[in-house]
Amino acid sequence: MSSEHESLAEVAHLVPHGVIALLSALSFHGIGTQMPGAVWMALDRGTTRSRPRLQGRNVEFVWFSGPAFTEGRESHEVGGVSVQVYSPAKTTADLFKYRHKIGLDVAIEALREGLGERRFSPSEVEQFARTCRVWSVMRPFIQGMTA
Repeated sequence: MSSEHESLAEVAHLVPHGVIALLSALSFHGIGTQMPGAVWMALDRGTTRSRPRLQGRNVEFVWFSGPAFTEGRESHEVGGVSVQVYSPAKTTADLFKYRHKIGLDVAIEALREGLGERRFSPSEVEQFARTCRVWSVMRPFIQGMTA
């Protein structure tokens, strides 16, 4: 198990109601070239109002609500710890949602690689784009890559 995945397991153990997201989920799935400097974790806006205190750990939290939090979750075993991670298609839609914070180039790279390697289908990523309310942003990129 790599040290990257160990840190995901540690944070998932400390915050069991969170889901590994964005750059950390992208790295977990082996998509793109980004190496996250922190563990990115999504929390449910409806139940978690405050930021968990994880002394000595570099964690970036984002808050999702409703289907944007619950859909696209996968459970993986990492070092004996059950870790919730968003699927490649859901992660890609989330990257477009956070493109101003993470970078549009990162989101496009994930979309191109995910479609090119058949990690997800155009219809699957469209479903999550609609859930995350970024379909109008993603549509031209998907159409350009699948034409």
